[in-house]
Amino acid sequence: MHIAGVQKTTLLDYPNKVAALIFTPGCNMRCHFCYNAQFVLPEKLKETFDHLIDEQAFCNFLDTRIWKLDAVVICGGEPTLQTDLYDFICRIKEKGFLVKLDTNGRDPIVLEKLIADRLVDYIAMDVKYPLDNLDVLTGVKENVAKYQESIDILRNSSIEYEFRTTIIGRYHTPEVMHRIGHSIQWAKLYALQNYIPGKTLNPAFDWLSYAKEDMQRLEEIVAPYVQKTLLRI
Repeated sequence: MHIAGVQKTTLLDYPNKVAALIFTPGCNMRCHFCYNAQFVLPEKLKETFDHLIDEQAFCNFLDTRIWKLDAVVICGGEPTLQTDLYDFICRIKEKGFLVKLDTNGRDPIVLEKLIADRLVDYIAMDVKYPLDNLDVLTGVKENVAKYQESIDILRNSSIEYEFRTTIIGRYHTPEVMHRIGHSIQWAKLYALQNYIPGKTLNPAFDWLSYAKEDMQRLEEIVAPYVQKTLLRI
């Protein structure tokens, strides 16, 4: 398992749990607003791979945190690119930790197997933009049917999950939010998180974050589509 970075403690990434957060290298997307270029761009990944964290060392670390941590959160990059993700999660579960997976939904087969085998306790899936125009923000053209399949798998599952969108000024208009809402209709939880300008994968990306009142108006638009909404501002 390739581990590019570790945050030993987080109170923010798994709802109501104390967790360790790990970052995996590599991603199938090239989102213009991504903050983690070192885990995405090939020219940055070479340096990242030179400083990978040993899997056994991380597992040894978990052994010292059994009574201090509730969970491990796996994010990226895109974790489902890791061919040994399943086995790695098995090792974590054997130690008694909860597991949360952050994903863009690129591999519904992996998600379905992890859920069926009860290896994940919470999944957060990014729904970045309406699926028929996904490349506008992700920078790559793909067969988007697999993303809708991942959405459907989560909606039909019994595990805890959320869909989430980073809301970016001028991109996430009311019309766009209606389209996203329709694609995730009846979901348990949909989180809207405000884009924060900063050092992004695309240096020319300079769009703005919304004011709190604008975020609330977008939340009102999507609220009828889902069971519960959450604002992260």
